[in-house]
Amino acid sequence: MSASLLSVLPSVETLAQQLSSESSLPTLSKALSIGFIRLEIDRWRKSILAGDKTPTREEIESSITENLRHFAASKLQPVINGTGVLIHTNLGRSPLGKTAANALNEIATGYSNLEFNLPEGTRGKRAGYLETALSCLLGSESATAVNNCAAALVIILRHLANGEKNEVIVSRGELVEIGGGFRIPEILETSGAKLVEVGATNKTHLSDYANAITPNTALILKVHRSNFYLGGFTSEPEVTELSALAKEHGITLVEDIGSGAMMNTEDLAPIDHEPTPQAALRNGIDLVCFSGDKLLGGPQSGIIAGKAELVAGIKKEPFFRAVRCDKLILTVLQASIDEYLRTQANPEDTDIPTLRNLAETSENLRIRAEAIVAKIGNITKAELSITDSIATTGGGTMPTSQIPSIALSLNPTGISLNKLSKALRLGSPAIVGYTESSTFCLDLRTIFPWQDDSIATALSALL
Repeated sequence: MSASLLSVLPSVETLAQQLSSESSLPTLSKALSIGFIRLEIDRWRKSILAGDKTPTREEIESSITENLRHFAASKLQPVINGTGVLIHTNLGRSPLGKTAANALNEIATGYSNLEFNLPEGTRGKRAGYLETALSCLLGSESATAVNNCAAALVIILRHLANGEKNEVIVSRGELVEIGGGFRIPEILETSGAKLVEVGATNKTHLSDYANAITPNTALILKVHRSNFYLGGFTSEPEVTELSALAKEHGITLVEDIGSGAMMNTEDLAPIDHEPTPQAALRNGIDLVCFSGDKLLGGPQSGIIAGKAELVAGIKKEPFFRAVRCDKLILTVLQASIDEYLRTQANPEDTDIPTLRNLAETSENLRIRAEAIVAKIGNITKAELSITDSIATTGGGTMPTSQIPSIALSLNPTGISLNKLSKALRLGSPAIVGYTESSTFCLDLRTIFPWQDDSIATALSALL
């Protein structure tokens, strides 16, 4: 009976040969295609033997073909970002500049002095160059880096809040949820710290912090509300006041700034001011942590900076080895920091794409849009126009900021909106935009100039 049921299963080799000739499927290596098909047939075999369903061979082959298509599309590949969201979490956050990318290629394809002292010929200090460069950029006593900002906060808490002295004071208005559903209270719990909430959602006074301090208080934690806006009837103490209170009681003041703005954002675009770690440290924060892959524009990483003795203690934690950066992240991060130091006096000359995209003028974007429209020429399946648009920073940063921008707007007439957007997503390179009412839009602020020809070619072919 089982043999009869299993007769509907196709042969791995036959199906692989059949699918290899289908031009609509993405190209995969023969070995990978066969391996995937074998896994899918094994899954169907178990399902049939378990009595879940008795499919036809056509149903099985159709299912495997569709799953193979989705599998191939899941491979990391270049995407043209026409969404107008500069730090798009789903599209890889901040792109790297050519300087950082070249440095990565040079280190990744050979050996390096990761932990080797070249002048002395002995074992060297890992990340020594990066940590000093970070201190120069931030004006801090010391600095280090781990693999993301959540890890930075966890290891700070593990180091400072332990044993009986494990209470961490946080304002109720700062108990934020970050990406992926992770919440500050859960991060504290993971680290072994005990959360002490103070104040109300909209108002927290200095006296609320003072009244919460006990012999078991390890630190006061400030968390920047980077991904939401709190307005109206609100108030909170100045950082300098909190710093004085913490020093009076001999406890540490820590701030999770999150987004990692190194420059005054209002100088780059008509947007809000985003707090910088430099200002936080000047105002009396003992330790600050923030992301390296948001407004800083580097790789995914978490940066810790502040008092030298605190940073040194964190690096001695056994857990530090579990969250430290590998050589590739260190390479890209040090190249990014070098670029910031190089362009501090002249941000317009930066090689950091996030900063360039923020600072680009709508006038220049419109000129590019007009050139793209001219290259596309006459199309029959859509009405094409150039419109004003609004770009955003994204990445959980500056939620109220709106950046004037320019977009290509397509109103399909001979093709459905869904078919148009899907065809562009499945193209090579993939192009992702956004829909507004019955219009498909591509915002030029997040499309690089060297991608303009690809946009023109794709739209001409499709429409």
